[in-house]
Amino acid sequence: MKAYSIPFHFHAQREGHTLKCNCALGVYDQRMPLSGRSVHPELKSLEKRIKGTLWIKVDSRKPQISMIRIAAGIIRKGGLVAFPTETVYGLGADALNSEAVAKIFVAKERPEDNPIIVHIADKKDLYRLAKNVPNEAKKLTAEFWPGPLTLILKRSNLVPHITVVGLDTIAVRMPNSKVALALIRESGTPIAAPSANRAGKPSPTTAQHVIDDLAGRIDVVLDGGPTKVGVESTVIDMTTPTPRVLRPGGTSFEELKKLLCKVRLHPAATAEKGARALKARAPGIKHRHYAPEAQLILIEGKLNKVVARVKELAAINMADGKKVGILATDETMSDYDADVLKSLGSRSNVATIARNLFRLLREFDMEEVDIIIAEGIPPKDLGLAVMNRLRRAANFNIVKAS
Repeated sequence: MKAYSIPFHFHAQREGHTLKCNCALGVYDQRMPLSGRSVHPELKSLEKRIKGTLWIKVDSRKPQISMIRIAAGIIRKGGLVAFPTETVYGLGADALNSEAVAKIFVAKERPEDNPIIVHIADKKDLYRLAKNVPNEAKKLTAEFWPGPLTLILKRSNLVPHITVVGLDTIAVRMPNSKVALALIRESGTPIAAPSANRAGKPSPTTAQHVIDDLAGRIDVVLDGGPTKVGVESTVIDMTTPTPRVLRPGGTSFEELKKLLCKVRLHPAATAEKGARALKARAPGIKHRHYAPEAQLILIEGKLNKVVARVKELAAINMADGKKVGILATDETMSDYDADVLKSLGSRSNVATIARNLFRLLREFDMEEVDIIIAEGIPPKDLGLAVMNRLRRAANFNIVKAS
């Protein structure tokens, strides 16, 4: 792993509590002599430009190295590249370049105290970014990396202050995506990457979602198609005597319990009302996240009671003249009447529900509903991650159906 020191014209400064920059957020300049731009003719049919952001299509199974190297060149020059992982699209910068990481906060309008996960392509890099890696962490990397699991460990002195938002810990994962791994390797540096969306909005699971939020604010989007998991990685804190899951995600709590002798859920993981952390060691546990523009009400309980309450609330709000959306499941779609009705998928296939969640929340916004009434699902296995996202998207506006 190599730290790069490359001059570029960006300066971040603090004004009140907001990071500001005095240039166009590192947006790609056509005059920039990028490697391969005039050498690879297939680029012309696989690229387009939206508000100055270069959109490049790549094969998720066999990423074209010419495309990857264009994006890697941007990373090395201190720019911002959105790229697919198996979970959601990430917004990447050189994790060891403080000014590059500062651009992430500006582009996303991200709170300055919200940590960023650092992505690596070689397990050996974990030992350069972190120190005092416990044996249980080594077991987890052997079993679940590459994959949707992030470890929180004590950080090494190699890591800049801004990358870890001043914490003495670092969040690290190795993604299970050929595009992501190729980009990290070609960039020659670990990549700091939160989700590639405006802060607080539903996470992006397609390149179009990234463009909708960040066109003109970032340099490049690598389009590898829809992501497979659809919710972010699980985050586990390995710095406490008993490891704690701070955010549920693509690796289930049940899987972790099979491997570790002891592991527990932090209250923030279940996202019960009032469980926001005062000081966040991981993303997704303090500030409002995953939220559509419309008000979202989450209905939890036994299915027949949930259906009855959803119907009741939909009727009341439609009578008030509001445009109502219902987020249902395949099993209940025929029970409802609403202005916009969408299904997450079958309750017997939680993986599909997770994969559809953020896309459907964004679709409700595109259809300009005033209110979304969503069914809850059982919070077990991947369902815990889905419910975590829905509870936070609802800003803890949860109705217990009884």
